[in-house]
Formats: sequence, structure tokens, C-alpha cells
Amino acid sequence: MCGIAGFLQAGAVVEAPAAVARAMADALRHRGPDDSGVWTDDAAGIALGHRRLSIVDLSASGHQPMVSASGRYVISYNGEVYNFPDIRRDLEAGGVRFRGDSDTEVMLAAIDAYGLGAAVDRFIGMFAFALWDRDTRELTLVRDRLGIKPLYWGRIGGLFLFGSELNALRACPGWTPAIDIDSLAAYARWNYVPTPYCIYRGIRKLAPGSLLRVRAGAPPAIETYWDLRRIAGDGVANRSDLSRPAAADALEALLADSVRRRMIADVPIGAFLSGGIDSSAVVALMQRESDRPVKTYTIGFQEADYDEARHARSVAAHLGTDHTELRVDPATALAAIPDLPRHYDEPFGDSSQLPTLLVSRLTRHHVTVALSGDGGDELFAGYTRYRWADMVRRRFGWLPPACRRAAAGLVTAVPDPVWRGLSPAAVSPGGTSRLADRARRLAALLRAGDADGLYRRQHSQWDDPTALVPGGVEPAVGAFAADGRSEIPNFIERMQLFDSLTYLHDDILTKVDRASMAVNLEVRVPLLDHRLVEFAWRLPFDMRLGQDGGKRLLRDVLHRHVPQALVSRPKMGFGVPIGRWLRGPARDWAEALLDESRLRQEALFDPAPIQRMWDDIVAGRTEIQEPIWGILMFQAWHEMYAGGGRSAGASTHDAPRQSQAG
Repeated sequence: MCGIAGFLQAGAVVEAPAAVARAMADALRHRGPDDSGVWTDDAAGIALGHRRLSIVDLSASGHQPMVSASGRYVISYNGEVYNFPDIRRDLEAGGVRFRGDSDTEVMLAAIDAYGLGAAVDRFIGMFAFALWDRDTRELTLVRDRLGIKPLYWGRIGGLFLFGSELNALRACPGWTPAIDIDSLAAYARWNYVPTPYCIYRGIRKLAPGSLLRVRAGAPPAIETYWDLRRIAGDGVANRSDLSRPAAADALEALLADSVRRRMIADVPIGAFLSGGIDSSAVVALMQRESDRPVKTYTIGFQEADYDEARHARSVAAHLGTDHTELRVDPATALAAIPDLPRHYDEPFGDSSQLPTLLVSRLTRHHVTVALSGDGGDELFAGYTRYRWADMVRRRFGWLPPACRRAAAGLVTAVPDPVWRGLSPAAVSPGGTSRLADRARRLAALLRAGDADGLYRRQHSQWDDPTALVPGGVEPAVGAFAADGRSEIPNFIERMQLFDSLTYLHDDILTKVDRASMAVNLEVRVPLLDHRLVEFAWRLPFDMRLGQDGGKRLLRDVLHRHVPQALVSRPKMGFGVPIGRWLRGPARDWAEALLDESRLRQEALFDPAPIQRMWDDIVAGRTEIQEPIWGILMFQAWHEMYAGGGRSAGASTHDAPRQSQAG
């Protein structure tokens, strides 16, 4: 895994382009500590930078940027193409000779032989790369089909620049980053800035399955080479007629091949194991492929209702893996919080970023590559919220909007002590009534205008982002810009598609990429092999969601390797007790960032709704913590990167400290 950066200039815009490209690449050293390189053509105005994490072919023959054997193409590439041995054999049969064993060299040879579009169609993997064509003087940026690897780009005057992270772009002189207030409104809704938008004006994210072509002085042109919306629609219209056992056989074969390809590495390899369906299926097939115990890793928390470690331990024991478990105390977790804005480089508010960083750190002590089970919930309808939203739609959707709003008002009018009295067993250790929190969520869903609005509300952190961010105009998010009811009439399948087009790459995959790259760990995601995604969308719906919950067919495969009793339990998610910590050892840190006078001076948020929600958390009236966590992460990021001339690495507030109460 690597980091890429560079620019294309029209006229004399950047002085000492090689030095600038190197500085941009060096800002990504955490993504590639093993090697670095720069390639420039001053006459053409192109500069490519690279940082390398050596995984396949550890020799100097894998050095980047790399020039093709023909001399026509130059590439700076981040990722892995897992079927490069197959492509190499085909090319060798046609007379191509290779000087090394890297997938980068194979990619360039394939582009030389087949053309860029045909070559990318052949690639199985995760990738983001910049390709310079020396003949046409055209730069092309390419991002993988599911958005596993990130890629930012932007035009600043006569300069086109790009990089794996905003950290690289900040290193380019002459650019003064400015917050895009509309993107901040979008962040307030989702707790991430959705693609193609960026927190900075003038910068964009390249969408998954897309390529961007640009020449000096010309506007960029974006093309889609793999369209998940079309693939899902075609799959729903042309369902597989396989029986359930035959479909399970086909799924197991595809997943086994995906896992096998992702076990190719010239460095130690392991896997994240939570003990849930997805990671257990991946590890089971890894162990079947391996002649020695697979190394597996998990973390556990002292708070029992957030701890999945015991489940991972049981699965590891059954499969015979070499299992490592880290028991995380609040002090260890809280000490990692100040690093989060630097690692994530753009505001990011999913609190599971914290355990993801911690398990990545643990894993990197032992291996350089880890496989994960991410993507299974989106592919096989695994999220509990799918069934919850569908239940609300079916039971209450027939009511007139006025009646639903009235019912929501009645639900929210019930005082907290009443909820605690109704269900004492559903009171959290912090004193919050989980029944009251569920009632608030139900009330919010009842206010949604229609089924798709219900899904949108389920994902929203703040009901009215434009009120929270004065002056902001929330941009349309691509998944919701077009009505998909005609192509995907099933509501739960539509939720799966919306998640796959937005939440999957902007939240889940961003979370894993930044956390793992922060510690020089490469994470591979077998369930997001595009062949498996295409297969899953052709499945009859009842093979994804059955009476026993989601992931029906994936469960069938897993139960061939792991007893059902070890993995059949309610989904927990990868959460941390943020609310309890914010009321305790992290309270001073949080209150400094949420100080009303500070918020008014910065003039980015309306302090009033933030203060109301913070008061509810402090008073123990709610465990709904993600909205406030998102604001805290933005404030910490803003302090680090835009804090009135302060050093980018400095913080003016103390890190949260473990107290006696913690």
C-alpha cells in the first residue's frame, strides 16, 4: 500500500516542481515508509510523487513512480491488483518480458498492450493511481470500483493537483485551504463529507469506479467505467435461478478465490476477527487455505455491553488460529483521541474510528497485511436498521403525515423517568434509558416524508444541517439525487444500494483506510471483490434476508466451517462507550471544544442546538452520542488544521485524561 501525490501545471505555476512533489509525497510517509520517489517532466508541467509500503516484490524493481517498458506511460499507484499473476501470464504468452515481480509493472504492461480502459476492466483489486501519457500529454486519475482507496483532486488557478489525502495537497505551496460551508452542512448530516465533495473549497473526491482525464489548461473530464447503480438494477431485473444450496456453493467458491488472491504477499499477513459473520467467514476460508495457524487480532473493552472479544476468542479457538487479543482500558482509548484528526485529515465523525485505530495498531505489531470482513452488511442486508426502518415503513407508512407527526410528538413528550420506570432492565450503566433513546429514534422516523426519506433520516445526525450551519446549503448526495424505485422497488434493497453508493466508501472504507495507513498496515477486503458484489446483486432477495435476519446465504457458507451456536447472536457493531467517557474522563476536553463563546467566534455552527444536545449527554438523558462526537471531531480537526495560525500538529487543549471516575 502506498501514497500518491502530484500536479499538472499550465505555464510556470510551481517553482522547483520536483521538490514540491517530494514534499507532497512525504506528507504521506505514514502510508509508505519503505521508499519514496519523484518523476517530473518540467516541459510538460507534470510531477508525480510516491511513498511506498512494500508488500509484493520488496526489491528496488518495484520502485515508483514507474515508467512502462515502452517509455510511453508513467504511473504513481496506491493499492493492489490481486490477479496480476494471471495478467502477467497472458502478457508473457504474447511475448512481454518483465524485469521484476511487482503488480505495478504488470499494470503498465497491460495498459501498453490493451489500452487503459480494457486494462482496468481486467484488474481485480483496490487501487487509486495517476497515469501520465507522455505521447498525448494527458494525466488520468483512476479509482477502484468500490472506493476502497481514496483519491482527492482539485484545480487551483492554473494548477491541477491530486493526492491520496488532503495532507499531500496542503504541502503544495500557493494553496490556501478554505472551508466549504456547504460541505460542512453535508458533514453535519452524515458525520462525513460525502463524495464528490470535500471540506475544502475547490477540492473534490474522485468517485468510485471513475477515471478523470486532464490536460494542461483544459477542464477535467470524468468517466464512469463501473456503475454500481446499473449493476444493481441489472441484477434485480435478472435474478439468479440457482437453488439455495447451489448459490451457497457458488458464493463459497467466489469468496474462497477472493480470499486466496488477497493472501498473496511477501510480508507477514493476518486478519481482523470480531467473531461476527463477516470476519469469521473470511478467517475460516483463510485458515482452510493456510498450512499454518492464521494470525488473528481483536480488541475488547472493559464495558461488557461493548465487548465482542469473547466471541472472537471462541471462533479463533474453533478454527485454530494464532489469536491475539488486546483488552483496552479507557485510559488507552482516550489517549488515542488527539491523534484522530491528524490521521483522518478530513473531518470524520464515526466513533468506531477509535477502536479501528486501536486494532490496527495491535495488528501492525505482528503483520504488515490484514484481511477484514468489511462490506458484508451492505452486500447481504446485515444491518439491523434495515429491518427496523422497513418495520416502521410497513406499520406506519399508511398513516397521513399529520398523524405520523402527531404520534411522534406524543412519543417525545413522555418524560425520561417514565421510560426508566417502564423498563428498568433497559437502563444503561450510565443511567440512560435505552427505551427512551429508541423512542426518540422512532419519533424521528415517523416524521420522515416517505420511505426513502425514512432511510435518509435514519442516517442523519442532525435534523436540519442548514440550521446548524448558518449560511450553508446542503449539496445533493448522488445516491439520493435520482429516484431508484423503478429499478430497485424493494425498500431494503434500495437501502443496501444507497449504503453501497455512499456510506460504504465514505464512512466504512475511509475509516479503515485512514486507521490502517496511520500505522503502515495494509487492509484487504475480500467481500468487496467486484465479482462477488455483482454475484450478490443477482441473488433472490430471500437469500440475503430471511426470517433469521440478514446475510442468509453468507451464514450458510459460514456454518459449513463454524458451528452456528458460535456466531448466532444479535449484531453489536464496532462501538465504544463514548457517551460515558464524555460524561467522565473526557468531559473537560469536550467542553473546551464545545465552548459557546468559541463556537460563536468561529461562526461555523449555531451553538444553541449543540449545547442542548451536550446538556442531554452530560445529564444522562441520552446515549445517542454520534451527533456530538461528529461536532467534536470537526472542532478538533479545525483546531489542528485551521486554528488561527497554530501549528498543524499542535493542540491548544489538553488531551482527555483518565480520571478516578473513569
